[in-house]
Amino acid sequence: MPVPHDIPAETELWDAFAESAFKPEAEPSFCWTQYAGHGPGPELLGAPGAALEIGCGTGRALAHLAQQGVKVTGVDLSPRMVALVGEKWGPLGVRIEQGEILDWLSADDGQYDAVYSIFGAAWFTDPSRLFPLVLDRLAPGGVFVFSQPPAIPGAYGPQGMYKGGFAGKAMFTYRYSYRPAVWERHLLRVGFSTAEARVVDAPKDGHIGTLIVEARA
Repeated sequence: MPVPHDIPAETELWDAFAESAFKPEAEPSFCWTQYAGHGPGPELLGAPGAALEIGCGTGRALAHLAQQGVKVTGVDLSPRMVALVGEKWGPLGVRIEQGEILDWLSADDGQYDAVYSIFGAAWFTDPSRLFPLVLDRLAPGGVFVFSQPPAIPGAYGPQGMYKGGFAGKAMFTYRYSYRPAVWERHLLRVGFSTAEARVVDAPKDGHIGTLIVEARA
């Protein structure tokens, strides 16, 4: 049964995140992992002419791709983040849209060579609903790549997640966690031709790795 996402409440949560996460002095950067300079880079996307980031956050990855000549679009739930990203990276040609990702993808008529998520919407959206919409937006042969923390052993499916600590106003969302093989099955089931999920080890032993999933239309 789908979990009951409260989109207005989650919008407020991500607006609060925007205020703490967005740094005006930040430079363009593209990294799939939570460790700067560690792991693969944008080469996982191939050489896209047009790319879409779902749950784009601070927009640094979009800015990096825009500097390489890629036509980029980012979507984020937070109006505050969208305003900040648009002001900062708009001059580079970054297109930034505000919206709940399932509704936005359903209404969009664009086609993209690559769709990606870095600790973004692919982590916080029901894959059974998200993945078919992503596939519809990909050009033939296009790629879908996303990264997020790997599942905690024994804790799979939708996971409740409080933000801002455990005191004060109850602000929460849901994230989705599965074993790599289950992510692959989700993607193949909706029609992706290939899917590969793996965990990239952290740069230090015993630290949290990064799940990276690649699929092709």
